[in-house]
Formats: sequence, structure tokens, C-alpha cells
Amino acid sequence: METPRTPEFAHIGKSVIIKGELSGSEDLYVDGVVEGTIELQGNNLVIGPNGHVRARINAKGVVVQGKLEGDIRASERAELRKSAVAVGDIYTQRIAIEDGASFKGKVDIQREAAKPGSPAVTKTDAPPEVKSTTPPASGAAAAKVSGAAAAMPAVSGTTVTKY
Repeated sequence: METPRTPEFAHIGKSVIIKGELSGSEDLYVDGVVEGTIELQGNNLVIGPNGHVRARINAKGVVVQGKLEGDIRASERAELRKSAVAVGDIYTQRIAIEDGASFKGKVDIQREAAKPGSPAVTKTDAPPEVKSTTPPASGAAAAKVSGAAAAMPAVSGTTVTKY
């Protein structure tokens, strides 16, 4: 997702400043300043190396090469290039972060939408049963493990440490 190469794209140049809601039905390349929201459902957004975006973004694909402050909701893919400086949360199906990119926030990888006729996945509240082939620890060596570490099967000779 470099600079869009199709005839159907918009380009916001270095000297352009936009404040408010930005929406469209074509790919967008931002090399200027945008503050507010960017809605490009079904289309791609590229924040160029000179781009400064402080916005909530909703698009099919997002590539960040410049500065971004705000959340990304990318229905397909989000990519942070080595020159990117991003602060905010990312919600997407696929993500790529190049070595050298700066990112502060959380990443939530979304699963694809369930296809009709596929078996439904159900989540139970009961924790998974953990079976161990090692004898239980006793005395001062016994420790209580909870959370994600408790769901890990015990392996002889290994220590599980929860940070």
C-alpha cells in the first residue's frame, strides 16, 4: 500500500491542514495535517512521511509512514513503516510493524467475520483442565499459579513464572 497508483485516489499535500470529519469512497494519501476523524470504509489510507494525523481512523487498510496520534480500525491490514511514530490502539485482522517504527498503544487482532454455514465457536467460562505428569510440590516449594500460566500444561523440569 504505497502511494495509491489507481486513478481513483485523493492526495492531501504538505501545506494542507484539515480539521473535522474526513470521509470518502476512494484511497487517500495524506502528507499534510489532519485532525478529527477519517472514515474510508472499503478504501485505503496512507499517511506519508510528512503527514501529521491526530484522528480516529476507520479504513480497509492503513499504512503509517509519518506521525499518528489516534486509534486505527483497519478491516484488513495496518502497517507501520520504519519512519512511523504512532500513539494509539490498533484493531485489525493483519498487522506489520517494521523495525525502527515507534508505537505506543495496544494491538487487537480481529478474526475474520464468520462465514455462513461454518460451525459457531462458543466460549465457556470454565477454565481448561490442566493435567500434569509431575508430582505435586509440597512445603515451601509449592506456589499458586493463576491466570494464563495456570492454563499451560506442566512439563517436567520447567518452571512457570508469572510476571
